[in-house]
Amino acid sequence: MLAAVEDDADDSDNAEESGPFRRCIVTRERQSPAAMIRFVVGPDRTIVPDLWAKLPGRGMWLSARRDVLDTALARKAFARAARAEVLVPVELPTMIEAALKRRVIEILGMTRRAGQAVSGFTKAREWLAADRAALVVQASDGSVEERARLLNGRAVPVVSPLPATALGQIFGRDHAVHVAVSAGRLATMLRTESERLAGINRTRAEADQPGG
Repeated sequence: MLAAVEDDADDSDNAEESGPFRRCIVTRERQSPAAMIRFVVGPDRTIVPDLWAKLPGRGMWLSARRDVLDTALARKAFARAARAEVLVPVELPTMIEAALKRRVIEILGMTRRAGQAVSGFTKAREWLAADRAALVVQASDGSVEERARLLNGRAVPVVSPLPATALGQIFGRDHAVHVAVSAGRLATMLRTESERLAGINRTRAEADQPGG
């Protein structure tokens, strides 16, 4: 259960966008911006998600978690942080999810074009065996057993942001289940965006589980 947003909470920390951490307007916890989503108020007073954290204006930060976003919407946290009436799109969660998926697809496309990623079980396993893989991308509908067989006990981070058909389109195939990505800025970006997407999708994913 999330703590309630206090009416007299000091939101000045959200206007201060310097230093290594930001404060979530719901949980009040300080975190790295990489684990959060920035929002700004647009010219028409509409709340706009700023995934690149580059839009002008006072930033309002939320932890990249679906329960936190739902709480912000239910408790009008954006209006409180902005200290003004704002318009919050009904489809805001869907907008964020779609935008994060587009970012993951764009970054994966860049890794492929840069020769920093390979798809397929055999090629991914070769990169792992040669210590070339810093990140493994597994299809969200892929087999947990196959993932374990691919890793073979290696401690490599794994993300699962997209289904096999979407991964396949990036690599010119009908589907792809396993992708290995070499170390570098793109791998770091891909992991960050995949984890933010997983956080926004978490409540939905848990609800889809048997008994959820």
